[in-house]
Order: sequence, then C-alpha cells, then structure tokens
Amino acid sequence: MRTLADKVVVITGAGSGIGRALALDCAARGSLLALSDVDEAGLAETVDLAKNVGAREVHATRLDVADRDAFATYAAEVVEHFGRVNVLVSNAGVALAGDLTDLDDDDMRWIVDINFWGVVHGTRAFLPHLIASGDGHVVTISSLFGLISMPGQSMYNATKYAVRGLSEALREEMLIAGHPVGVTVVHPGGIRTAIARNARVSGREDKQATADLFDRKLARMSAERAAAVIVDAVLKNRARCLVGLDAHALHHLAKLLGSRYQDVIARASRKVLPTKRPTKVV
Repeated sequence: MRTLADKVVVITGAGSGIGRALALDCAARGSLLALSDVDEAGLAETVDLAKNVGAREVHATRLDVADRDAFATYAAEVVEHFGRVNVLVSNAGVALAGDLTDLDDDDMRWIVDINFWGVVHGTRAFLPHLIASGDGHVVTISSLFGLISMPGQSMYNATKYAVRGLSEALREEMLIAGHPVGVTVVHPGGIRTAIARNARVSGREDKQATADLFDRKLARMSAERAAAVIVDAVLKNRARCLVGLDAHALHHLAKLLGSRYQDVIARASRKVLPTKRPTKVV
C-alpha cells in the first residue's frame, strides 16, 4: 500500500486522541472513512473536523468494540456501504491503574474486553474483507507498555502485550498464506490524549495525581504527530512502529539490560509514582 487516497479506512476509538488524529490525517490524504466510538459526542466532533479538512466520505457509528456481535454487524454495514475495506485501525483502548492485588474484578474484565477482545473482534470481522480487497492492512495500537512492563499497570501491560503477540502472529499467518494484507503493530510512548484522565483506578490510587503525572511529565508528543508517524509506518509496510523518543529509548534500554530493566524501572518508580492510599483494614 503506497497511498491512502481512495482507500476505505476503518478506525475505532475515533472520538478523540490518536483515533481522531488518524481520521483527520487520512481524510487529508483522500481516504474514505468508517469511524466509530462509544462516545457519540466526540465522534460527531471528529466527523465535523474530518469534513472541514476535506474528507471525501465519512461513515460514523457508535460501537462498543467489546461487543462481538455488534462488531460483526458493524463490519457488514461498512462493507455494504463502501463495497470494500482496505485498512483497519484497532485504536479503541482504555487504561486501568493499580497494583494487581488492589484491582477490582469487573475493572479487569472491562480492560481486557476492550483492549484485547476488541482487537480480536475487529480483526476477525474485517480480515476476510481486507484479504478480498487485494490491498489490505491491519493496524493495531499496542503501547510502549507492550514492550516493557511498569508497576501499577499490570492489566494494561497484559492487554498490550497480548495485542503485540496477536499482531505479530497474524502477520506471520498472512505471509505464510500469501494474503495481500500487511500488519503493523504500533507502540506509542507518552502521547497527549485523555487516556489517563479517562482511566479507571484501584481504590488505593489517587486518580487525579496519576493523570497529572501522565499529562505533565510523560505525555510529550501530540496526537497529530503520532498519527503522522503511524501512517508513515503503514505506507512503508513496517511490522513494528515505535512512536516517540521515550518509546525508542526505553525499548532499547530493556534490550540492553535484559530482564534487569525491571529492577531499574522499580527503583525509578518509587521516586515518581504518586503515593498510594493506605490499605483498609476490614
């Protein structure tokens, strides 16, 4: 795939952040857009912005990516509307902060259903159509935390490592079968989005302090710049796309130190992570 002009691009989680930025980038390149999000107000705003930058056509639908049946119905609607699909960007994702022993079972199911099963549902629903297009591409959004692990992010790490493994295996399957579908798994570092402010946290976490730490010290790159890097990786058919200097630096640190990087991360985290609330005695 050398251009996104006249390509049908499906983007989940398009109501804000990287998803919105990707929608606007693709719109400016002449793509036909199929956008979805659970946030209908945010999605409507993205549609207006896409039209303002010259989007040729935008199909927008509220979609909960954790709902397998809804995703299958959505895929059929998109194909019926456009007649084909060329690119699937599984961008919808959420965050959950807290030590594993402090997390709520429902919150753990929530993040797995969206971050992992949402990618599975979308890939399985759209893959036959991507193959049939003769010029398809799957883009999955993992994370820097799909390359290295961080304390207080066990379930987020788990889902993003899972997305990475799924994507890399899928790419191998496409190569073996000779299908005309590329696969790019994306590992963003700190990107200026609302993911930390919209995250769920355990009862011992200070949500405001956690969000402030991300927004003020970790989120260095704009969503627009991240989108441009991702699109460039797709057009160059790269298997892996690291986004941000922090992603590159920490990935290389982990490769250099091996498993010892965990000790370095643990020591550094003690100094910067917000103080947890005391454990309640029952």
